[in-house]
Amino acid sequence: MVPQSQNTSLQRLHLVEKRIVRVLELAGLVMDELANSTGPRSDALTSHCREFMDIQVTLREEIKSACEYRPFEKCDYNARISNEICCKKLEYVIEKLDDMKQSIEQCKDGN
Repeated sequence: MVPQSQNTSLQRLHLVEKRIVRVLELAGLVMDELANSTGPRSDALTSHCREFMDIQVTLREEIKSACEYRPFEKCDYNARISNEICCKKLEYVIEKLDDMKQSIEQCKDGN
């Protein structure tokens, strides 16, 4: 099951994606209007530009809120990796101590 916060984030990303697609559609409509052989209709251009400006404001708000969002603040990855590194260091130290113990025992046996 997907956590609620992740689900909400995915929904917000989906809405942002839809808005970006709509902006691209508007750009295409404006280009079609400008390429019209009878000349562009100012009411259509105004409508497209107004919709673009509304979407732009909404996207700016989404970007601002995304900057405040910290998806990894509760992540334990760093702690887990640090713990793994410490375990590896301890294993290495234990190995070296065992080697030293063996060397000492060999020296005692040789005398």
